[in-house]
Amino acid sequence: MEDVSSRRVTDLLQKCVKLEDNDRDIQPKEEIIEVQALPVLTSPYQPVQEEISMVFNACPVPANLGPCTRRRREKGSGHDGTSTSLYVDRRKSKVWNYYTKLGDAYVECNVCKKQLSFHNSTTTMREHLVRKHSIRDTLLSQLKEDQVSDPDYIAQESAIKRARQLTTENSGQYHAMSCTEPRTDVILELVLEMIFRDLHPLSVVKDKGFGLLIGYLEPSFILPSPVQLSSMLWHRYNMVKQHLEHYLQTAQSIVISAEFWLSHPNQVYLTIMTNFIDGEWRRARCILETQQVHENKVESNLGDRLYSVLTDFGLSNKSVFCVMHDSQQALETNLLPLKSVYGWTSLCCAAHLLHLCVQVGLEVEQVQEALSTARSIVCYFQQDAKATCSLNSKLEAINKTKLKLVADTGARWITTIEMCECLLDLKWAIMSVLEEHPKGTTVVQNLADHQWKLLQDLVPVMRTLKIATSFLREEQNVSISSVMPCIHGIVTAIGQQSEEASGVIKTVVSNIRSELTQRWGILDDEKLLESPAVVASFLDPRFKEVRFLSPGLRSELHKKIKSMLSQFFNHQSPGSTQFWMPNTDYKAEVGEPGNQLSAHKERGPSGQSQSMYDILLGKDPTESMPEIHQQLENYIVEPLCKRSTNPLDWWKNNEHRFPSVARLARQYLAIPATVVPPDQAFASSESALEHRRGVLAPENLDQILFLHQNFDFLESMRNGNENLSKNAHSQY
Repeated sequence: MEDVSSRRVTDLLQKCVKLEDNDRDIQPKEEIIEVQALPVLTSPYQPVQEEISMVFNACPVPANLGPCTRRRREKGSGHDGTSTSLYVDRRKSKVWNYYTKLGDAYVECNVCKKQLSFHNSTTTMREHLVRKHSIRDTLLSQLKEDQVSDPDYIAQESAIKRARQLTTENSGQYHAMSCTEPRTDVILELVLEMIFRDLHPLSVVKDKGFGLLIGYLEPSFILPSPVQLSSMLWHRYNMVKQHLEHYLQTAQSIVISAEFWLSHPNQVYLTIMTNFIDGEWRRARCILETQQVHENKVESNLGDRLYSVLTDFGLSNKSVFCVMHDSQQALETNLLPLKSVYGWTSLCCAAHLLHLCVQVGLEVEQVQEALSTARSIVCYFQQDAKATCSLNSKLEAINKTKLKLVADTGARWITTIEMCECLLDLKWAIMSVLEEHPKGTTVVQNLADHQWKLLQDLVPVMRTLKIATSFLREEQNVSISSVMPCIHGIVTAIGQQSEEASGVIKTVVSNIRSELTQRWGILDDEKLLESPAVVASFLDPRFKEVRFLSPGLRSELHKKIKSMLSQFFNHQSPGSTQFWMPNTDYKAEVGEPGNQLSAHKERGPSGQSQSMYDILLGKDPTESMPEIHQQLENYIVEPLCKRSTNPLDWWKNNEHRFPSVARLARQYLAIPATVVPPDQAFASSESALEHRRGVLAPENLDQILFLHQNFDFLESMRNGNENLSKNAHSQY
């Protein structure tokens, strides 16, 4: 047995030497495999969904490929950067990048050197990576299984591995060569993802602490330079942008959001986003571009900027339904050309308008004096350590240690109510501390009794406004369809609260109600009928009764919707496929087959058949009604949905019943209530991501924000498409 083993080892060593003489770095055999997706779904969005899936499963930049392999894959790319074919390693699944094969029955983990049994399956190997090393689907989902194997190559590689294990002198060097390269590339890709997922500057790789951490976890890893990361960032950006362009082509119409924001050096930036509802009734919100703008030209050329970005993504200006913005100056003057030049309707962010209304309401002199004194009290306790210690001691005595003073910021009105609520909760403790510290009364003035009473009366009014923001934050209420019912509720509720309040509070409420009424045109019937928010409320199955309108105005709205549906009908060319289907769900039978009266027909003067019921009751108005109008009537009499219902889910399940109305709903429900997500729009403080966004370098800011928003979104679309595919398979 020893002689046989010795001869076998000798043969393997000789074979290894010959192989290394021919090629010092043996490359795995490869072949070009065309990417073809199975036609599981028949949706018109299927080709684009397949391309989105390629971003994460078979795109030109997988996380585990080395520079040599990446260059070989780029050779198969077209002139525009799209990959027409993918190089796939024939010999193994991509999970093998984490393992070394030891013979036919064992494998060794390159991370922890643990040996596992191998039975022609990678399941155990994957579970080990996830359980022991937290290498989860974030990486493995990008590494598609390839069941095609090359026995010759596996035999050669196995022989080389065994020979290297027997060569004790150079075993460490060979082992590093065999496993370091793919792991290094994985770490490099994860560093890049950390940058755009958490909004870090590229210079983070030069930070000493980050270098120490990586050096401890992976001593052989060489940190990339910011220039190298910038090149990788651009590559990933172009890849995702290409697939996003194809995805945007499926949108029936899009809503553009324009957010103006300040970086920490007080540089103005403009982030342009697109919103639409895709074919599966999923709400899409994607960042298109972030631009640096000059302060004196913030909104003057907004239309030109938007047009340029649309052209860059291959979108027509006719595909834009409306533009949402958060700028007061733009609302008043600079967005007027958008309607005349480009035909775009402009809307202002609901969070911004609500902030302006509250700001006007609080401008009452007595309120401003009380709020100014309250701010000085909070500031005093934040700056005086002794006073803070005394206050904390008193809070411990009354078991209110969880309560903390909140500083008011003028940019966020929600902080005003939080400051007032905290002061009222800690009123007696604050007054006691100020009396015990003689310096306190000289440095800061305490609130007078009437000011404490004023704050106490002001809080219920402000709390109603805060409840409205909580309503708009909910997932099912992010559309503009929820705005008008919410605003109408605010006007009614605060009006009732002020009936028995003091004169100052009545003035505050009157100012807020006046601003709300004016900015949303509540008392202007013509403006209400033209408001996209009102139309969207009607197309929301929860608010389609539009109770905030008078009966006469409600009837006018129905006529307006009929006219809009007729325009859709007339725009369909004779040879094109209509977007509605014959609606038979609500055509009731005239009678049972055995009923002779219902079956009996007579010829009228015009030669048309006429039933006995027509003679008795007159002609059925629904028979001469166009199909689209009948759909509208059926939708109007449909029962209301619960307030917790997501309108997109409802339309997804009922689109086949009201296809023409559904097309209109897809257009209007895509309009968001706020430019940025509601959690950010109504937040009481700046989020960590907003802070990090403000310190990014201008040269990489656009790409980082683009990937931060769109990478996860495309991944969620991919996961949703996979679930759809599974459901489609399960039906057969």
